[in-house]
Amino acid sequence: MTQALRDPKTVRRRHDREIVSLAVPAFGALVAEPLFVIVDSAIVGHLGTPQLAGLGVAAALLMTAVSVFVFLAYATTAAVARRVGAGDLASAIRQGMDGIWLALLLGVAVVAVTLPAAPWLIDIFGASDTAAPYAITYLRISSLGIPAMLIVLAATGVLRGLQDTRTPLYVAIGGFAANAALNVGLVYGAGLGIAGSAWGTVIAQCGMAVAYLIVVVRGARKHGASLRPDTAGIRASAQAGAPLLVRTLSLRAVLLIATAVAARLGDAEIAAHQIVLSLWSLMAFALDAIAIAGQAIIGRYLGAGDADGARQVCRRMVQWGIASGVVLGLLIVAARPLFLPLFTGDSVVHDTLLPVLLVVALSQPIAGVVFVLDGVLMGAGDGRYLAGAMLVTLAVFAPVALLVPTLGGGLTALWWAMTLMMAVRMVTLWHRTRSGRWIVTGASR
Repeated sequence: MTQALRDPKTVRRRHDREIVSLAVPAFGALVAEPLFVIVDSAIVGHLGTPQLAGLGVAAALLMTAVSVFVFLAYATTAAVARRVGAGDLASAIRQGMDGIWLALLLGVAVVAVTLPAAPWLIDIFGASDTAAPYAITYLRISSLGIPAMLIVLAATGVLRGLQDTRTPLYVAIGGFAANAALNVGLVYGAGLGIAGSAWGTVIAQCGMAVAYLIVVVRGARKHGASLRPDTAGIRASAQAGAPLLVRTLSLRAVLLIATAVAARLGDAEIAAHQIVLSLWSLMAFALDAIAIAGQAIIGRYLGAGDADGARQVCRRMVQWGIASGVVLGLLIVAARPLFLPLFTGDSVVHDTLLPVLLVVALSQPIAGVVFVLDGVLMGAGDGRYLAGAMLVTLAVFAPVALLVPTLGGGLTALWWAMTLMMAVRMVTLWHRTRSGRWIVTGASR
């Protein structure tokens, strides 16, 4: 029996089942999140162009503010998974509560800044005089839901660390349905216009936060974990998340630089860039789902003191990443004739897109390795290395991308620069995983 359990094929099948059971629900939850903005846009769009333009600016600001704090999910997943692996569920949930308290504090701070600064922020983003009032209204109201959004991030990390990605999927589906119904009812039924859309989103996000808290509180009571805020624990959560914040900001800087360069290339180029970036983001959801599974599984193995198991699952996940990247790349190539007409009828934009999509398709296997290794190192709590590696990547990418217009390169050249960025990330992450320095066993790193 023992020999059977150690058989390589048996081990691979066990890893595959676990990866799939975590990654598939995680993918569903990830896809559900951007649907909030899509529903809001579809409903508000019928109010008028100024309202839709205002929503676009405010939603971009709101999503940027929330995405900066995605470390609340990542750091919490790793910390909770380690304690699950160590067999200390009470400590795991206690660690998760520290992350939730940190999320609440950060959320309140962001609201305190956003409410008075809303007009200034909208002006910086260049909203027109007709759209600005709607943008300010939406941003001020929707910002009230930021604490709930950050709690959702942290609580999602708690459940992922507990090896549960199904509950986040169910909550995301419920939140999406509630948001759609509330938006229709408040925008048109109650006649609140864009304010109704904002309130609908706030109520839906608060409902999601309550659902998560009910699940976490039940777990805490079951295992005897304290729910009270602990200053030392909250500080530790912040310290663990700080390097991941640097990583996230560096990645955001890469995307902003790429968009700014594309804008300098011309209208057709920036239009094509936005289409490609949307597709690239969709592909990222699929690969990020595998990375999320990696965070949870690696953290659990290391918490259990199983270094060999962590290495084995890391190798298997790299294989998953490469295979997924190849499949996604082939899908991009095969589906080009189908989805291009959905985005644009402009022949100039169409012609600009074709070679860029081939570059993106070729880069998907690299992206698969990057996302997986990113998840592995996050699960290991190796945030400092991830922050440093992303700063190095930004330092390489920025000058290359900024030279594209100067040297007369077009959008295809810019996306080769994006591929270079992913290749640099792959090299830095591969070097770290090969070194074995990320393998630190025990209930805490």
